[in-house]
Amino acid sequence: MLDQLITSEKKATRDGFGDGLMEAGLQDPNVVALCADLAGSLKMDQFAKTFPERFFQVGVAEANMMGIAAGLATGGKIPFTGTFANFSTGRVYDQIRQSIAYSGKNVKVCASHAGLTLGEDGATHQILEDIGMIKMLPGFTVINPCDYAQTKAATIAIARHQGPVYLRFGRPSWPVFTKELPFEIGKALLLQEGADVSLFATGHLVWKAVEAARILAKEGISVELINIHTIKPLDEKAILDSVLKTRCLVTAEEHQIAGGMGESIAQLLARRLPSPMEFVGVRDTFGESGLPEDLLEKYGLGATHIAEAVRKVLQRKSRS
Repeated sequence: MLDQLITSEKKATRDGFGDGLMEAGLQDPNVVALCADLAGSLKMDQFAKTFPERFFQVGVAEANMMGIAAGLATGGKIPFTGTFANFSTGRVYDQIRQSIAYSGKNVKVCASHAGLTLGEDGATHQILEDIGMIKMLPGFTVINPCDYAQTKAATIAIARHQGPVYLRFGRPSWPVFTKELPFEIGKALLLQEGADVSLFATGHLVWKAVEAARILAKEGISVELINIHTIKPLDEKAILDSVLKTRCLVTAEEHQIAGGMGESIAQLLARRLPSPMEFVGVRDTFGESGLPEDLLEKYGLGATHIAEAVRKVLQRKSRS
C-alpha cells in the first residue's frame, strides 16, 4: 500500500487549516475565527475577507482571545482561535483550563508552527510539550494531522464536533499524500498492513515513517504503519489489534517523548498488552535555530532514525 502513497506536491499543513477554516465557515454560519495578530501566518486571511463580521483580530493578547472565544461559545458560536502553538498553550494554559476545559466550551484551539520544523525561529518558539499539556485537560480532543489534506479535513471535522479541541499543525511545506484517504476523529488510519512490527506515527513524522517503512521493506522487514492523527481520544482498538499481531512497536512524533503520543500508547499497552517498544521523539531537550530537515536529523527524528528504532525493537522481540 505504501506504493500508493506517492506525493507530487508539497504544501504546508497551515495551508490546510486556512482552506479548511474557509470551508467550515461556508458550511456553518456559527463558525467564527479569532486571531492574535498572525492571520497571514495561519492562512486565515481568506476567512477574514469573506466573513469580516465573523473574524476578530484581537492583537497580541492571546489570553484575552481565549476568554473571548469561551464567551462566544457560550453564546452558541463555534470559535476557532489561531496563533502559534507556543502561544496557544504555554502562554494561555490557565485561560484554557479555567475558561474552556473546565466547563467544556465548544472552542477549537488551532495551533500552528509547532515542533522543530518551525525551523529558524528557534527554541523559544519550537514548542515540544504542547500535546502533553493539552491532553491532560479533561474533555479535550487532541488532533495532530500529517499533511495538508488531512489538516483541511480535520479542520472541517472539528467544526461539527461538540466540545473543546486542540488542532496542531506546522509551518513548512510538506509532502501531501492523504488526498484520497478518509479522516474520522478518533479513528487511526492504517497506511500499510504488516507482520513484523507496528509503527505508529503522528504529524509530520508520518511521512518520515513512510520513508522508513520503504527502507525496511528492502531489508525484508514487514512494517504495519498506522497514522495516529487523533492522540486523544486514542484509537485503542486499532493499536491493540496491531500489536497483538506484531508483538512489538515503535512510536514516532515531533514532540517530547515525555507527554506525547508514545506515552499515551505505552500507558494503554502497560494495562492491556505489555510489549517491546521503542520511542522516536525529542529526548528532554529544547530545540535550536536551523533548517527543518536538518533539525529533524540532529534530534533523531529522521527516517533512518525510525528505521533504526524498528531494528532495535525487533532485536528485543527476538529475545523475549
